[in-house]
Amino acid sequence: MQEPLIQQACDWLDGQQQAMVDCLAALVNIDSNSYDKAGTDAVADQITQWLEQDGITVIRHQRPDSGDILEAQLGRTDQGHVLLMGHRDTVFPTGTVASRGYTQQDNVGFGPGVADMKSGLVMNCFVLRALSRLPNCPLPVRALFTADEEIGSPDGRAFIEATAQGARAVLNVEPGRVSGNVVTGRKGGAGFLINVTGKAAHSGVSHADGASAIEAIARKIIKLHALTNYEAGITTNVGTITGGVSRNTVAPFASAQLDIRFVTTVQREQLYKAIEAIIAESDIPGTQATIEQTSEFYPLEERMSSELFALYQSQAKNVGFDVDGEFTGGCSDAGWTASLGIPTLCGLGPVGAKMHTDEEYCLLTTLVPRTQALTATLLSLKD
Repeated sequence: MQEPLIQQACDWLDGQQQAMVDCLAALVNIDSNSYDKAGTDAVADQITQWLEQDGITVIRHQRPDSGDILEAQLGRTDQGHVLLMGHRDTVFPTGTVASRGYTQQDNVGFGPGVADMKSGLVMNCFVLRALSRLPNCPLPVRALFTADEEIGSPDGRAFIEATAQGARAVLNVEPGRVSGNVVTGRKGGAGFLINVTGKAAHSGVSHADGASAIEAIARKIIKLHALTNYEAGITTNVGTITGGVSRNTVAPFASAQLDIRFVTTVQREQLYKAIEAIIAESDIPGTQATIEQTSEFYPLEERMSSELFALYQSQAKNVGFDVDGEFTGGCSDAGWTASLGIPTLCGLGPVGAKMHTDEEYCLLTTLVPRTQALTATLLSLKD
């Protein structure tokens, strides 16, 4: 027998399947690439309308160069709150919706961002709406709807960390795994741009007078890739290289983009030091290398979520489904809050797969039960 408040919220959600699907279609049919401020703000407009119709307080933090940050509030305004998180941006270019908008086949929804993470946004809206219908919200609840997670949250990170201060738990509705599991651990990661300068020379007439930036960066790439340690969960990958001016010119410049992944913050610190040392080495006389960090996510270490996951697992069973925790190599905003020492769960959204591709889908039958499990978990965290 569920506690009365949990039962009341779950009973209301029982009748919201079609409403949730309709809301999902509305959000998917808005282009919202990370760099499309108008698009991500249009998603914010829609979410604000839904929440304010139910009397939920929405604070809109205007941002000049990126999508505005939405912060919804319910219950008391003191700390000890629960923070819900979700991002409005997708990886798909503006114009995608015109050629490939929301479609549905039986109980599967398709479209750009349908799983990652328009369905999670709908889920958070309905969690808030369910809570707003209770006689009173028994604990402080905050929800952040950010707009730049897909590019590393350069603007959203500060809002996430500030809003998370004093939180008792953070629940992030990235898509549930195709297995049906939630995410209890994630790798952290970072991106870097490496630039090398050398000295141009004719490769036939005066080869010895040159200093090849391409050779220098090639030697560094070998050293960088040697930092990969599969057993420890560390990977390094140079995914792009460019440089030089012509086949018969010793290359005066070259650049590469480096991606790294790690499991713990200790590994992060060790990797950063190793990378800095490799870049500082003089591989070819006459060349010089610099490195610039372009993005970063902190890891969600599994030890941070064990008790919170056990609570979610119990509430999911009460709703009617079994779930396990899962580790993934992908990064998310959950790492920012976990790094602050706050119990954090991720991958709590509806189940989906093939994210970032034209075949991305969401299992619509998971909308209501996973929203109920999340709502019940949140309510069970009250004092």
